[in-house]
Amino acid sequence: MDNTLFDLVGAKREACRCVVDYLGAGDPEALFAQFLRGVHGFEDHANIRDYLDGLGVREQRTFEVCCRTYEDVKLDRVEAYPGVEKTLRSLRDAGIGLAVVTDAESFQARRRLTKTGLIDYFDVVVTPEVSGKRKPEPDSLLYALRHLDTPPAKAVMVGDSLVRDIAPGRHLGMVTAFAAYGDWRPGRPTDVEADIILREFAELPGHVGIPDR
Repeated sequence: MDNTLFDLVGAKREACRCVVDYLGAGDPEALFAQFLRGVHGFEDHANIRDYLDGLGVREQRTFEVCCRTYEDVKLDRVEAYPGVEKTLRSLRDAGIGLAVVTDAESFQARRRLTKTGLIDYFDVVVTPEVSGKRKPEPDSLLYALRHLDTPPAKAVMVGDSLVRDIAPGRHLGMVTAFAAYGDWRPGRPTDVEADIILREFAELPGHVGIPDR
């Protein structure tokens, strides 16, 4: 979902910039880096709390305004990549079942899919609250496959992370399509290879036998 259907990282960076603008101090990239530490979840507001603590800002109201600003701007800036909705429509019209498998919380996933107008294209949205595990564990993928009544060999896993998306898809025997356009951390060493490399999401139908419309 994130960085495959739309640019979440770009939206997060803009949200961090707006939080820093509100504070009148700090650095947007330093705030963004807080979310990458792995200390808290990628969307956890505790990252904002830690950042404020580092600035010596400990007022509860300031923290609440920063969190609200972060969430409002992040959601407002989320937009589907060009061609995504048309592509999903083509896949759906061809009778292909579609599922979202994401590590975002269900509330966040549905907000973003609704904001981008994509939610109705999917038969199921699988989050860790649904499957009980996060990627790269295969549980969410297996849940989606069961819901779609599709064996792994007849399914395609599309994702922007070689480690968290492509690797578990390959392990299950799925065809894998790497959304290279959404990989915001290129150049990381990995021995994982995808069956398909996508320069844009709109290339996907051609790889599953659907003619361009």
